Amino acid sequence: MEQPRNRRQLAFSLVFGLWLPCCLTQTLSSNAATATPKLSPSPQPQTERIRVRLVGFPRKHNEGRIELFYRGEWGTICDDDFSIANANVLCRQLGFVSATGWTHSAKYGKGQGKIWLDNVLCNGGEKSIEFCKSRGWGNSDCTHDEDAGVVCKDERIPGFVESNVIDAHVDENKIEEVRLRPVVAAAKKKLPITEGVLEVKYKDGWAQICDLGWTVKNTHVVCGMLGFPHERKVIKSFYKHLKKRAAEKVSRPKINVSAGRRQTSKAKANSKSKQSSPGKRLYLERQKKYFHIHSVACTGTEVHLAACPLEFSKPNTTSSCEGGMPVVVSCMPGPQFMQNSGLKKKLKTSSNVRLKGGARLGEGRVEVLKDNKWGTVCDDRWDLQSASVVCRELGFGSAKEALTGARMGQGMGPVYMNEVKCVGEEKSIWNCPYKNVTSEDCQHMEDAAVRCNVPYMGLENMIQLTGGRTRYEGRVEVLSSDSNGTQRWGLICGENWSTKEAMVACRQLGLGYANQGLQETWYWDSSNVTEMVMSGMKCTGNEMALSQCQHHKTVSCQRAAARFAAGVICSETASDLVLNASLVEQTVYIEDRPLHMLYCAAEEDCLSKSAAKANWPYGHRRLLRFSSQIHNIGRADFKPKAGRHSWVWHACHGHYHSMDIFTHYDLLSANGSKVAEGHKASFCLEDTDCQEGVSKRYECANFGDQGITVGCWDLYRHDIDCQWIDITDVRPGNYIMQVVINPNYEVAESDFTNNAMKCNCKYDGHRIWFHNCHIGDAFSEEAERKFEKYPGQLNNQIS
Repeated sequence: MEQPRNRRQLAFSLVFGLWLPCCLTQTLSSNAATATPKLSPSPQPQTERIRVRLVGFPRKHNEGRIELFYRGEWGTICDDDFSIANANVLCRQLGFVSATGWTHSAKYGKGQGKIWLDNVLCNGGEKSIEFCKSRGWGNSDCTHDEDAGVVCKDERIPGFVESNVIDAHVDENKIEEVRLRPVVAAAKKKLPITEGVLEVKYKDGWAQICDLGWTVKNTHVVCGMLGFPHERKVIKSFYKHLKKRAAEKVSRPKINVSAGRRQTSKAKANSKSKQSSPGKRLYLERQKKYFHIHSVACTGTEVHLAACPLEFSKPNTTSSCEGGMPVVVSCMPGPQFMQNSGLKKKLKTSSNVRLKGGARLGEGRVEVLKDNKWGTVCDDRWDLQSASVVCRELGFGSAKEALTGARMGQGMGPVYMNEVKCVGEEKSIWNCPYKNVTSEDCQHMEDAAVRCNVPYMGLENMIQLTGGRTRYEGRVEVLSSDSNGTQRWGLICGENWSTKEAMVACRQLGLGYANQGLQETWYWDSSNVTEMVMSGMKCTGNEMALSQCQHHKTVSCQRAAARFAAGVICSETASDLVLNASLVEQTVYIEDRPLHMLYCAAEEDCLSKSAAKANWPYGHRRLLRFSSQIHNIGRADFKPKAGRHSWVWHACHGHYHSMDIFTHYDLLSANGSKVAEGHKASFCLEDTDCQEGVSKRYECANFGDQGITVGCWDLYRHDIDCQWIDITDVRPGNYIMQVVINPNYEVAESDFTNNAMKCNCKYDGHRIWFHNCHIGDAFSEEAERKFEKYPGQLNNQIS
């Protein structure tokens, strides 16, 4: 008996120790100005280690406002002199390996009570923030508008067991999640759910909100959280009618005395259907004695319900929503989530804003259209209100995250907007106050990005990976139904499975970008699933799920064994290659090169087919020459798919080829047909030069590693072999010159739409002019149409 008693005493001590500081925190005055803080009845020794927590909203578990527990009271840190070194110390105290950033100006909301530390100066190696230099505990000239926050790397220190990553004490009134529960059972089968009783996550279950005083502004905020851009008016008379009918049935049940036994058995038989009727279900919801929230007063610009003034029910009370009912919310989905094709055509998203470089739906670098050319937004003062305007403009909900520092890769071209300051109710980011950008203000390393709330579609439940070493890789299995409606996991035929299909699979799984698409998966054979249920997969790469891609109506797979099933390797980051279009335009010229200088080029198939019939070594070939500068603006290094053991040595040029074809060079007629073409194997992928602060990592000399580092570029000068198109057989005229990088999607990238570059071209038989050179997605649709109709230069003056 002694052992259980000891356990009870220990449990009581732990609970009391956690509960008492929380109660004391609420009773201590937040504006006390005494030099010595109030002590609790059980004072803490000064040698006790400082406790740290992350709080605020909206946030993920590895970020938030920093608060310190000192002398029985939670308080904040001022952002004066704050640095990444301070953030590293704090993140390690929280159990993370390091920090990836820090925030200022109360990004996660303003704290209350003490500001414990100010002017903190860490060197980064301290074991605790208390060992860093500062003005001393409680000595600060700041307000809570200057509360500091941190963003920690989402990787835990091995063996770290502290549980104070999120708030150490349970906040009964914290709202983190909401949902809509359909009243009509049939609505549960349709996703997304756009209408239903609003419920908030409360303890281990869900609670309702009383609708007395509920406004459309509250609904607007809730719909944004759920991934919807707009709200719809609820037909309250419908719900009140159901409520009334259900109340009458409950209060006046029909009883047939003479046939009581028969009526009772019938009632039992019908009890299941009666209980599931929408009216009765809503009435029972109203009969619940406890509503978690009684009053909500949003302004409509908040990105989260927790940011609105809320009135919570008092604990241990039995107050009901007298005269009211549970809040019912109805939302309008964006066009891409609509089931009704007629409404989908009427509702169009903005054509002046887009997201680029994101792995998942509703995330990416923010780009805006001005003068028919796309450009980026600088991250100065970028916040959730501005990000939410972008998200809703594009048919999503409010912003989940406002990202800075080119977290979704760097853009190319102009930076159009700086210090965007939306209120949150604007229809477009172009309606928000902003400053024009000068070259000194912003660089592309400051490009702003967003992650938007998107509706829950359940697509990730229709696909799984098996056999992989990590959750990011494995054999792809999809859930399918047979003619009897029985659901089963089947495999996908690996024939023709490529990076594009893998991109869709990884997106559907929520695992980021596709690193590789695999046609054989024998080394992941750990599943009992052996049947092929899909074949002939062909995706564009933009679909939300594999079911939206083209595929055979009936399975046709020549290699039907499980070892030939499709597989993927997914990644949270990816490279993104873009050609410097202006450099192509600046360096173009024609060279008549003697055949005796082209033997190596002929060996590598860099000349047109007619060259084989030439009278070697006499004569010459006419070459259209230009320089290519290929930038990696993504978030991962671009590396050849093949390992160095399979690289091919070319003795003629004295280097290894790590890719069969790295770029295609084409000269196209007005109708799009090729009149001349060239291709370039990756002579040698290396870092020719890099942005300031970025070090080169790849160099081809001495059989070195090949690739292009993020923030670096590989330059192929106009005077090296194969850096041309052989136009010996081309007649004078107007053409389109096109360059496509990574044309076979051999290496995964975050964005393939910017891999092509086009130029208008005029060739008079002696000279050549390039004009309007641009990345494939740099122009508006209207400008692109004009480009394709461009008649060519009539003289040598380029306007």
